[in-house]
Amino acid sequence: MKALSFLIIFSLFSLNFCAGKGSQGASENGETASERIIFVYGNGISRTFIRYVASLTNREKPRICFFPTAAADNPMAIDYWYKLVTDLPLEPGVIQTFVTSDPGQKSFEEDILSYDAVIVGGGNTLNMIAIWKAQGIDTVLRKAYERGIVLAGGSAGSLCWFTGGYTDSRPKELSLMECLGFLNYSHCPHYNGEPQRKPLYHKAILEGKLQPGYACDDEAGLLFVDGEMKKSVSLSPDNSNYFVDVENGKIVEKKLPAEIIR
Repeated sequence: MKALSFLIIFSLFSLNFCAGKGSQGASENGETASERIIFVYGNGISRTFIRYVASLTNREKPRICFFPTAAADNPMAIDYWYKLVTDLPLEPGVIQTFVTSDPGQKSFEEDILSYDAVIVGGGNTLNMIAIWKAQGIDTVLRKAYERGIVLAGGSAGSLCWFTGGYTDSRPKELSLMECLGFLNYSHCPHYNGEPQRKPLYHKAILEGKLQPGYACDDEAGLLFVDGEMKKSVSLSPDNSNYFVDVENGKIVEKKLPAEIIR
């Protein structure tokens, strides 16, 4: 009888354990592990891309914040964000980093982790990442990423998530910079928008200064899930995404078929 009871209990435990192991898995504290999602695109934000980011949260009315750090928290960039999201089914917010202390404020961690998605705007990538590191925001964004909060952005807001690429953040000419490395590839935004970027990007990969990576034309974007590219999208057939690699000592640019979104 005791043996039968043991078998029944063991069987029930096994069923519960297996049922808890879905495609997303489970964390040690019992929380369902979420997919890690990053969506990048070649240039500035648009209503279509914002709607796409909202859809990635799988929420009816997601809370989405805008990071204007690369634009030095420019009020015009913030106003433009709020104009773009007018009438969209989401709750918008802004996280500014040029702040002074106030006891009534949330910490950056409390604020960022309360959102369903983060969209990073364009501007000076080098300064943005330097500020994030000084404020500990880079660590909070990594925590947000691991928790399944959707990360997104264009231009500086796309380059920042990769290992590195070319930036116009310094005087005189485009230069190489290291980025956050959430995605283990190099990156080139504005692939068709600024003629000097493509040849510099190719040369850096060919010489081993950058690892192989992904390039986005303006108005084209890429979806990454758990560190792997899953979908190529574009606002028009004229804009594309690419994977750039080296084969037999030569640069190979592979165009990625894109789904047109509107």
